[in-house]
Amino acid sequence: MDFGVVLQTDPPASLLVERMRRAEELGFTHGWTFDSCVLWQEPFVIYSRVLDATRNLRVGPMVTNPSTRDWTVTASLFATLNDMYGPRTVCGIGRGDSAVRVTGGTPATLARLGEAMAVVKALAEGREADVRGTPVRLPWVRDGRLPIWMGAYGPKALELAGRQADGFILQLADPYLTRWMVEHVRDAARNAGRDPAEVTVCVAAPAYVGTDLAHAREQCRWFGGMVGNHVADLVARYGDSGGVVPSALTDYVKGREGYDYSHHGRAGNASTEFVPDEIVERFCLLGPAAAHVERLAELRDIGVDQFAVYAMHDAIDDTLQAYGETVIPALR
Repeated sequence: MDFGVVLQTDPPASLLVERMRRAEELGFTHGWTFDSCVLWQEPFVIYSRVLDATRNLRVGPMVTNPSTRDWTVTASLFATLNDMYGPRTVCGIGRGDSAVRVTGGTPATLARLGEAMAVVKALAEGREADVRGTPVRLPWVRDGRLPIWMGAYGPKALELAGRQADGFILQLADPYLTRWMVEHVRDAARNAGRDPAEVTVCVAAPAYVGTDLAHAREQCRWFGGMVGNHVADLVARYGDSGGVVPSALTDYVKGREGYDYSHHGRAGNASTEFVPDEIVERFCLLGPAAAHVERLAELRDIGVDQFAVYAMHDAIDDTLQAYGETVIPALR
């Protein structure tokens, strides 16, 4: 199992660069950030500094979207970083949440997302793509490679990920839901004539190493609210009967009364008071290092290839250190 760390691009960027450098020393293979340029600093500028400060760490957004940048710009950003530092980027992408909603927009359709993934990958790898009816190619790209990992929850999104993406990002660490979603992705890949094993599975969730479970829950409750934004979309589309989407995912958003993006991804977010303790404990990894190892071993057996630690709480450095000293060696 590989390990990644997910950080927000809060200033100063130098602190993020240093944490990514330290994470590589501790055994993490991937460094991810949010991509929401109103709420945080622009990540692609910072990726160049991270790549320069590390030797093998792969970087990318968790996740970008098809709406806030022209697809040719997104492709060129990745291709430029790869040309400068070698093929060390991964394009995590989804329909869009905070990056589009904070400016009054709405998430992209799955059709648009699928088209964007195809165009960005083709251009970043040096192939021609159809961009709004015009054939386009980045003539300076040589031997380009860009894995596209797609974030998904619902059945249609999972089908698209299995059919088209190089990887699947699931933002929660509940074994039951992970198994359900991984099976959907693998079935879709198989139905598309692909080898399901070729689709990398990445689970991303907050991890907090410590013995004060009540405090850890409060530090990570924000995550249930963030996931709830996507779950609310699923309920609007599929209902909450449990027939299409498991009720284990949808039941908890019944008490949701809106969401304030100015506190997105922050401990103490008042918009997440509806999230019950049980959801925090199911979706996140909390407790001593041994508890993390136990849950991650279960996820690994389900087929998870990478666990990405959302490090947005008051014990970032201590948790990364515990992962480097105990968790990563136990599972690699």
